[in-house]
Amino acid sequence: MTMENDKEVQEEQEQVNSAAEEVSDSVLTKINGDHHHDETSADDYREDHPEVDFSQFTKEDFVAHVKELSKDDDFRKVDSILKTIKPLFDEIRQAEKDAALVKFKSDGGQEDDFEYRFDEFDHAFDATVKLIRDRKNQYFKCLEEKKSENLNKKNEILEKLRALIDGEDSAQSFQIFKQLQIDWKQGGPVPMAQVKTLWANYNALVDRFYDHRNIYFELKELDRKKNLEAKLELCVKAEELISKERIKEAVQELNELHHEFKHLGPVPKEEQENVWQRFKAASDAVYAKRDAFLVDLQQELKQNLDAKGKVEEEVLAFASFNSDRIKDWNQKTKEILDIQKRWDAIGGVPRAKSKDLNKSFWTAFKAFFNNKNHFFKKLDEARSSNLKLKQELVARAIELKSSDDWARTSQELKDLQNKWKEIGPVPEKQREKIYKEFKEACDFFFGQRREVFEKTDHDQEDNLKLKEAIIEELRGAAEGSGTLEKLHELQTRFNEIGFVPKNVIASVKSRFADATTKYLETIAGLNEAQKDQASLEIQLGSLRNDPQAERKIFHKEQALRKQITKAENDLATLRNNLEFFGRSKNAAKMKEEFNEQIVVATDNLDQLKKQLKLLKSV
Repeated sequence: MTMENDKEVQEEQEQVNSAAEEVSDSVLTKINGDHHHDETSADDYREDHPEVDFSQFTKEDFVAHVKELSKDDDFRKVDSILKTIKPLFDEIRQAEKDAALVKFKSDGGQEDDFEYRFDEFDHAFDATVKLIRDRKNQYFKCLEEKKSENLNKKNEILEKLRALIDGEDSAQSFQIFKQLQIDWKQGGPVPMAQVKTLWANYNALVDRFYDHRNIYFELKELDRKKNLEAKLELCVKAEELISKERIKEAVQELNELHHEFKHLGPVPKEEQENVWQRFKAASDAVYAKRDAFLVDLQQELKQNLDAKGKVEEEVLAFASFNSDRIKDWNQKTKEILDIQKRWDAIGGVPRAKSKDLNKSFWTAFKAFFNNKNHFFKKLDEARSSNLKLKQELVARAIELKSSDDWARTSQELKDLQNKWKEIGPVPEKQREKIYKEFKEACDFFFGQRREVFEKTDHDQEDNLKLKEAIIEELRGAAEGSGTLEKLHELQTRFNEIGFVPKNVIASVKSRFADATTKYLETIAGLNEAQKDQASLEIQLGSLRNDPQAERKIFHKEQALRKQITKAENDLATLRNNLEFFGRSKNAAKMKEEFNEQIVVATDNLDQLKKQLKLLKSV
């Protein structure tokens, strides 16, 4: 190596050291595209990503949400959201697992044998979270690989610059140099550890190029003046950002200005410090405003924390609320929703406190609504049960509505109506419909009965008049003018007429019986036995047409059988006693008396048997 080359190498190293001092770490951090300051700000005021209320999310909702997140390349935002929702999803999953274990044990299983199977939402959620993390890892791996590639490319550019500087001047040298500057600008970010040295080497080589190319001095100065104009414009833009209201946007735009400022190239040396100080002053003012904003923001977040702490204390009482009245639950729901509005209106709190505070608030909030849902679920179950019972009553009422068994059906429908009142409420949407069906069935039956009874009452009044006419005809018969044939005819007509009003049935029957007895007296040539026989036939004829004929005939038959049994026993006793009189002094007289009694008893027994025979023929 020649002394001239040694001198150039030494000069390059000195320029590297000088450039390294000029380019501070903070500036390199800003202009290399690694915006740590901006990330810190974005964590504190999340203007672009308002908080989502995940408290009411189901597992299906969470799966849908993470699937949307899997399409987002803003991994910082995705990470922040995942940290919030994964514990909530795991909490639901654990609750389901605990419930499954309780059911397994209640069905007779042993806890050691329990194996919980994830459902489709569990698998979908876990798979999507893994996909997001794999994409994130792949993204940052590719980013690091890209930075390494950029580092190699920029080192190659530096080598080309060195070769260009050490080579002979030519008409194309400046064009090659400008193209290398463009390639450098488009090279992209490199690993942070290499930034400072890389830029120092680049700036030193650029200065050497201009210093060693005196023939192009005028071009160099012209280029530096253009760079100066461009950097002054960037200074103006940076100064305008000081008054920008939206701090986050101002910082983002300032980082872009730093990127442009860095790539513009050198300015005249006498202006280099001034323009940099002006640009730096504007940058410091923007960052100072951001820092002041963050101080105010922290104070505001602390105040919000105190306010939300008080609201949290209010909502904790709702977690244990319980009542058996719908009105109470509705009132408490209104109150807790008002509390939620106040909570939402307060704003953000320090991130370190946010997770625990939100968890406490939303846990109590969810507990209240879980308890409320449990209450209304039980209420719905009771009302569904009531609905089933009332549907059974409706079905029975519909079966009965066309019945003409008025007395029995009337009583059963009244019993159904009493049961209806005792059952309790049904679901609101079914209440009017099922009541209408029940009422229509009952109204139909009672309407039909009313019409029949109105017609029956009219017919019975006519029947009463006809029967009273027959009674009068019986009573009006003259002595010796009556006949059994006429009596049977009148009785047949009387029985065929039909029912009379209920309140006069007994009276009509009594008067008819009296009239019949009197009529028998008008029939000539009848002895007492014939009269009794005729009277019995008339009685049996009346029984035949009685509404309760079967029951009354049965009772009459039982009474006759008891009389016959008694008469047979009495007759047997008389005949048995008669055998003892043969040894008595007064036997003849006693036998005569007992024989008379036996004759009477025998006649009575025969009469009773005739009546029974006649009754059985009815």
